[in-house]
Amino acid sequence: MIKLGISENKRYFINEGAPFFYLADTVWSAFTNITLEEWAHYLDFRRQQGFNVLQMNLLRQWDASGSELHFEPFAAHADGSYNFFEINESYFDRAETMVQMAVERGFVPALVLLWCNYIPDTWASKIREEPKMPLEAVEPYVLYTVNRFSKYHPIYMVSGDTDFPSVRANQYYSTTLRTVKKHSPQCLTALHIQGRLAMLPDEFSSSPELDFYMYQSGHNSQFQSTTYTLAMDFYNKPDIRPIINSEPCYEQMGFSRRVYGRFTRADVRKAAWQSLLSGAGAGVTYGAHGIWSWHKKGQRFGVTGEGFDSPYDWQTALKFEGAWDYGFAKWLFEMYELTDLRPWNIVLKNTEEIRAAATADFTRVAVYIPSNTVLQLDADLSDYQLTLIDLEQRRFSTPQMTVRDKISIMDMHDFEADVLLIGMKNS
Repeated sequence: MIKLGISENKRYFINEGAPFFYLADTVWSAFTNITLEEWAHYLDFRRQQGFNVLQMNLLRQWDASGSELHFEPFAAHADGSYNFFEINESYFDRAETMVQMAVERGFVPALVLLWCNYIPDTWASKIREEPKMPLEAVEPYVLYTVNRFSKYHPIYMVSGDTDFPSVRANQYYSTTLRTVKKHSPQCLTALHIQGRLAMLPDEFSSSPELDFYMYQSGHNSQFQSTTYTLAMDFYNKPDIRPIINSEPCYEQMGFSRRVYGRFTRADVRKAAWQSLLSGAGAGVTYGAHGIWSWHKKGQRFGVTGEGFDSPYDWQTALKFEGAWDYGFAKWLFEMYELTDLRPWNIVLKNTEEIRAAATADFTRVAVYIPSNTVLQLDADLSDYQLTLIDLEQRRFSTPQMTVRDKISIMDMHDFEADVLLIGMKNS
């Protein structure tokens, strides 16, 4: 069983003292939409791709796809709304079985405790009319949860997609965070926050009970630069913690706000590498449109919230090629020992799309180049062994680099897709 901790310098995760690259898949709707047979198949497939974390909503995901299964976490009132004071034991029995199956296969469960639609005043609560969880029900629910699941050493994601809109809403999250850490101090905690949000309320950003940062670059086609701008925002915060882009654009997700178009394999790969080399180097999360909502052909998929276009059937979405790209990113981090990469502002080009980073001792350098160009770097790399990696075809080559006046120059390469340049300093 993996028992995650935080490195001494607070920049990355460790397991049994060794660096741990967080590679998560997004499967928010696991406990309500997936049969145990489907779950076993899914786990085995993602395991062979290198995934080691699963981000799941412990309660019903508000924008999940329709399902013939009927599993609910709470008893219902006469009007069909949840009685948040009455836990449905059979729901959590089944959820625990699924968590155990995942842990036995080497996954860390990352469990969202309170998605924002359950909390008053949040952006989602304003477009969903169902009754919200009473504040008095929060602590008993969280206490029940940690007593049942903490033996599996999960990550507790205290919030889901929240915007921290009011003192009242924040009280829900502070109560949850405090309860988790009081009863399960060994489990790591984070806040999954709304897309493009760069700030946390002071009560959370400075809290010793919060273990790492999550940000969300999200699914709006106009704001994909937030993959790196948000990474830098969180990297530069005074309270240092590991950083994860916990919700980059999902593969084949329709652009939000009902804008026509979908994110491609290349888009999601770009989001990953720009995040990883801009300060969010502790790992990254993948998402496939059809997996997160666990969609089955013929079932409904509403336009509540961000208004995404229809998902693919989960069996098709499971095999999107971008998931292998994310597994390859994890492999490269481990192969080249890129733990603790830090942003390095050396790119001499009129763009921020090219991202560069180096380890603290500058023995390893990584540069992500999304489109082919002559690369100029404000650093002398003449003492580095260089490797150029075609991230689409996963091919390797040895590039030619010239150095003039301490400026390193790499001419156009022969690959047609995005590339990663790795530099290993000669000993």
